Order: sequence, then C-alpha cells, then structure tokens
Amino acid sequence: MANSGGSNGDVLMLEAPPDPARPTWASPSNAETVDALPYIDEDYGHPIVKQEVDRLVEEEMRRSSKKPSDFLKTLPPVPKLTFENNPMLAREYDRVRAGKPPMPFDFSRSNLDMPPNHKRTDESAWKQVIHRAQRLSQHETIRLENLELMSKHGAEVWVQHNKRLEGLLSRLQKLAKEQNEKIESVNRERKYHQQATAYELNALSSQWRELCLKNMEIQVACLNLKNQIEELKKEADERGWNLETSMENGPAQ
Repeated sequence: MANSGGSNGDVLMLEAPPDPARPTWASPSNAETVDALPYIDEDYGHPIVKQEVDRLVEEEMRRSSKKPSDFLKTLPPVPKLTFENNPMLAREYDRVRAGKPPMPFDFSRSNLDMPPNHKRTDESAWKQVIHRAQRLSQHETIRLENLELMSKHGAEVWVQHNKRLEGLLSRLQKLAKEQNEKIESVNRERKYHQQATAYELNALSSQWRELCLKNMEIQVACLNLKNQIEELKKEADERGWNLETSMENGPAQ
C-alpha cells in the first residue's frame, strides 16, 4: 500500500508488489498489511497506548488458532535425503539416525606382525609379511616426502590461502557496506518524506477535528431546535391551536 500526501504525490511508504514466483506460504492470504509512519507517529511511545497495544496483542494471541508447536505447518516439507549417488553417506546417515556408534578404525593393515608359531615354516605366510612390510615402508616414505614438501612449500601455500580468504572477506565487506548504505538511503528517504508530509497530515488532522466538533455542535443545535419545536407544539395544543390548519391557510394577514 502506498500513501500519498497532497497533490504533489509524495510517497510516504512503498511496498513491493507481490512476486508471483514466491511460494504461497511466504505471504498468507489473510495477512494484514502494516501501514505505519514510524518517524512521525509518536503515539506508540505513550504508556497508555502501549498498554492498549499489548492488551490487543494478548487478546489476538488468545483467539489465534495457531500455536507455537505448529508454526512450521505452513512451510513446505523437508526433502528426504536418500544419498542415491553415495552409498557410503547413505550407510552413515542411516547409522546416525539409528543412534548406533561409529565403526572403529581398522589398524590391522598398519601393524607388522610376525606369522604365528604354527605358520613359521609356511612360505606364503612369510611372503604376506614381506608384502605388508613393503607397503608400510612405502607409506612411511610417502609421509616423509609429504612432510618435506609441507616444510618447504606449506608456509607459502598458507599465505596464498590467507590472501584469498582476505580477498573474499574484503568483497563480502564491500557488499555488506553497499547494502547498509542502500538501507540507510531508503530510511533517510522515508524519514524525509514522512517528516515533510507531517505538517500536512497535522493540518488535515486539525481540520478533521474541527469539522467533527462543528458537526457535533450542529447536531446539538438541531436537537435543541427539535426540543423547542416539541415544546411549542405542546404549548399550542394546550391553547387549542391547530398548527396544521394554520400552516395550510398560511400566515394571517
């Protein structure tokens, strides 16, 4: 709803038109549009007005059919997660929902154990031990290479990463600053229009009150005239005058 002040068309408050692409739950059909002028409406700060507003709010909450427990009922249902393309995540999701503890890590591949006593003469058992020792040796070699690379290039990588984060932070701060400036601009414009139109609104309010008082005075005067007419009719009846006949014959010459 847009309010205009006078013939100059100054807009006091603008409300964006409804977006047909928005979901229906975002704006209920029975929602009321709040049309307020907070920069010039000073009645809300009055204790008596605040008490009355609080009373109306409590009354509305008592009469409302909505309860805090079902405030999400009008929202669309949450999509069901199936993890069709990731069976591992699906199993982990089902485990968490079932409340089961996580599977312990299997460190058996990292241990280098000798063959049991009854297989000490088994050549295949010793070959498995040798293959596992080779895998562990290769693993430790790769770990040492990674540590060497990290000690050589890790600091520079972190510096570059921090620079990217700082660049992202500066862009987000710039966007936030621009949005805040737009908000401040809108608030300043609303305040200017409301304060500029406050004089006209106050004049119209005073004129309306004066007209109301005049109407009340006119009503009181009409009631007094009506009472006087009734008294005159009563007095004419007491004297035996027929006012209707006199009015039909016209005034006496």
